[in-house]
Amino acid sequence: MSISSATEAREIGNRIVVGGIIGIVVILAAAAVLLFVNLPDANAFNARVEQLFVANDNLTTGAEIKLLEILAGSGTAFSDTLSSYRFVIFVLLVFATALLVAAVAFLVMLIALTRRMGQIERKGIEVNSLLISRDQGSVYLNNFEFKLTAAAIETLSVLAEARMDDEVLSGAEIEGVISGRDASDCDEAAGATRIKRLRDTLGNQMVSELLVKNIARKGYMLAIDKDVIRMV
Repeated sequence: MSISSATEAREIGNRIVVGGIIGIVVILAAAAVLLFVNLPDANAFNARVEQLFVANDNLTTGAEIKLLEILAGSGTAFSDTLSSYRFVIFVLLVFATALLVAAVAFLVMLIALTRRMGQIERKGIEVNSLLISRDQGSVYLNNFEFKLTAAAIETLSVLAEARMDDEVLSGAEIEGVISGRDASDCDEAAGATRIKRLRDTLGNQMVSELLVKNIARKGYMLAIDKDVIRMV
């Protein structure tokens, strides 16, 4: 895919995401408007009680007046309760909108991260410098320091020297170089064990798996440009 095509695809994806978020907000806003419009009027009960007062102004006994006062108090309580319900509904709708927008944003981030990881897996690690210091027992990968064991340093050094010569080493050949024996006298599993220990020492699984490539039926090699390798 060309750069222009990738940029265009990214812009289309961004527009779809923004459109989806706007659509979510619009739908929830429309639902909120419909809900609030169809809620009963908070003063409806009070209005009915007022009509009772006006229509029955001849109610003068103590019991009748007390009844009207109770109805008026009930209307006020109903009004206050309905107002609190409106506020609760508003808060819940805002919370639902925030959750949906956050879910869409996290989904987009997850998709982007998955694509990025796929690109890394296809291309390998982009290494600008690899410095192997035997004396310090350290490896500097893009200026990040990794403390390795002596055995891991030796294994990585063998792989680095092979990479500079454009060679792929089998497990037996790695074991032979390190032990000083002929590769035919060495076990393939011994070299594979050294590679496993090197990856374990590096710690980060993604870094170790992508840095040290296993080529089927051939062997192992460093998946980096040989020009960035330095050994001291």
